[in-house]
Amino acid sequence: MANIELKAVRKSYGNVEVIKGIDLEIKKGEFMVFVGPSGCGKSTLLRLISGLEQITSGDLMFDGELVNNVVPSKRGIAMVFQSYALYPHMTVYDNMAFGMQLAKASKQEQDERVRKAAELLQIDHLLDRLPKQLSGGQRQRVAIGRAIVRDPRVFLFDEPLSNLDAALRVQTRLEIAKLHHDMEDVTMIYVTHDQVEAMTLADRICVLRDGVVEQVGTPAELYDSPNSIFVAGFIGSPKMNFLKGAFADAYGCTTLGIRAEHLEIVGEGEGPWKGEIVHSEDLGSDHFLFVEVGADEPVIVRQPGKMSGALGRTVTLKPNDGHLHRFGSDEKPIR
Repeated sequence: MANIELKAVRKSYGNVEVIKGIDLEIKKGEFMVFVGPSGCGKSTLLRLISGLEQITSGDLMFDGELVNNVVPSKRGIAMVFQSYALYPHMTVYDNMAFGMQLAKASKQEQDERVRKAAELLQIDHLLDRLPKQLSGGQRQRVAIGRAIVRDPRVFLFDEPLSNLDAALRVQTRLEIAKLHHDMEDVTMIYVTHDQVEAMTLADRICVLRDGVVEQVGTPAELYDSPNSIFVAGFIGSPKMNFLKGAFADAYGCTTLGIRAEHLEIVGEGEGPWKGEIVHSEDLGSDHFLFVEVGADEPVIVRQPGKMSGALGRTVTLKPNDGHLHRFGSDEKPIR
């Protein structure tokens, strides 16, 4: 495993600065997820750590050793790409063993590592197949297996689930989580734009915005104590409700934030906000109600279970005072 430190790391392409001075420590054995909207710099940051891109300025340290100019093959990393990047003419076995063949590992070592990794990922029955004979989820597991057999210090995942359908994403996400538990001595860094993946996989999440770190913390810390409106709106599904104007003034702030599960439908006169249900989403175990209360956009209210005949109803809402988030004009929380 490796302890990774980024100190004032910057990356520019000509006059365009993409990574704008990042300081970050990723602990040994940690599962760190980089998350943020498209173009925030998360994949570029991963490529800087891998050595596929050259750092413009700053220091990248592995276990206290400067690796800015160390080639990727000498960093002890293994990378899993979005596109799988399997050799189409090779069997699953040969795809997984290829890196070890280049490293001149013995046939016995190759066989032992490939079969152990295949068993771990439950693809041992697929070793004789070609990639074209596999489903998308199976191909991604082969790509992960190819990384495992290299026995890396650091695993790098670049949006590995984005090509999979919803059901396969959930299944493969579970397999990656199990892999982390089974390989506790390997540091893992995972890039995604999907905050659900980030929340379910990470030990800690690094939220990036426009090439800078917006906040780093556990999923619970980011969900319960976001340090900006951006993080509050990005982490959580559905996103946090934001209210301005008189709604915020009543609580002494510029923007008031409240999550869907912290709004309660109460009897008339028992809550401060009243409005009409203009849309309803039935998710089976939950209902999300969109209530027009006169804010910039409808507020979302989570209701457990079934709720028939909700559309068009007028309801009164009461926010849970213990879960209100107050933000100032600088979009930072008022504690």
